[in-house]
Amino acid sequence: MIAEILCVGTELLLGDIVNTNAQYLARRLSELGVFVYHQTVIGDNSERLKNAYKLAFSRSDLVITTGGLGPTKDDITKEIAFEYFGKEAVLHKESLDRIEGYFKKLGRAMSESNKKQAYFPEDAIILPNNNGTAPGCIINEKEKILVTLPGPPKEMKPMFEESVVPYLSKYQDGILVSKVLRVIGVGESEAADMLSDIIDNQTNPTVAPYAKDGEVTFRITAKAHSKEEAYELIKPVEKDIRNILGNKVYGEGEVSLEEVVAEMLVRNNLTIATAESCTGGMIASSLINYSGVSSSFLEGAVTYSNDAKIRRLGVNKSTLENYGAVSSETAEEMVSGITKTSGADIGIATTGIAGPNGGTEEKPVGLVYVGLSIKGEIIIKKLNLSGNRQKIRERATKTALDLLRRELLKRGIV
Repeated sequence: MIAEILCVGTELLLGDIVNTNAQYLARRLSELGVFVYHQTVIGDNSERLKNAYKLAFSRSDLVITTGGLGPTKDDITKEIAFEYFGKEAVLHKESLDRIEGYFKKLGRAMSESNKKQAYFPEDAIILPNNNGTAPGCIINEKEKILVTLPGPPKEMKPMFEESVVPYLSKYQDGILVSKVLRVIGVGESEAADMLSDIIDNQTNPTVAPYAKDGEVTFRITAKAHSKEEAYELIKPVEKDIRNILGNKVYGEGEVSLEEVVAEMLVRNNLTIATAESCTGGMIASSLINYSGVSSSFLEGAVTYSNDAKIRRLGVNKSTLENYGAVSSETAEEMVSGITKTSGADIGIATTGIAGPNGGTEEKPVGLVYVGLSIKGEIIIKKLNLSGNRQKIRERATKTALDLLRRELLKRGIV
């Protein structure tokens, strides 16, 4: 089955509201084995909406709309749909009773305009709204299916799960199941080249790379009759990908790098302290996002000025004068200082030029040094990063966390 998602609302076109409904529906439909080939956003305009319906049904079996089911005159999604199908709407008494009951629970009188929400063709399947006033509906006409859903996500999602999923299940000839592997330390094109044999010869499952925020994800998707069967198809492909990429794969699903690293520290009873200059506390903040990290994270120091590096971390004044604040020598003394003064098993330090100013030919914007100390052993990593100030800081933070993760793995700490 081929579907199109049609989201209605001028506020979406103006960017006043982020269209999370399309994202949610696309993901859920793929899980149900329904292929979404198009997504459309239309303002509250009757002519454009009519044309959108014509186009959508010319190329799709199923059209799901969100928005435009309210009581005002510009809420026209249902009305234009009924017109498209040549159907006359009549008052649906049960829906009206539910709407009146909704307002009664709130202790408010129902507006006369809300009656508009209770009109549907007699042969429509009504989708009750247990979280608002606007019911949805399903019309199945000449092998074309229309589903109208309310716009607010808190109403749309429950209605889809409670009423639409059971309806669509009878059209399923299989389901799609995906597993996501999260990769860091390699770019999208390089990672795709490494997996070219798998990607070029894919059938079922399929493998698709996506780059985002300094990392790459590989989505492995299998079509099968059950989840169990799909996961069996995914297993050998996942194994091949992990064998090729090795420890570049840091996790799966929705897990973040900071969660993986913090969990390793907590699980192995390792303590950590941070000393940050260019990253300004981002490493500490990332680790603290993990609930339970208090048993491992001892302290974090933002030593932005040279004076702070000398006073808090014990960096030698001569080191700063001879090599500069952005140098491997300074990074080494920073990480040594924070580890020693905190008594932590592990220390991380960063110093660099985030820009947009301050760079030179010798030390350009994006030059960052990461210092890592693990039980007395010090590792220094030099980075040459690109992007704006925020991107450089974010990438330095991720690289520092990934350096720690890899060094722990080298030592058999998982």
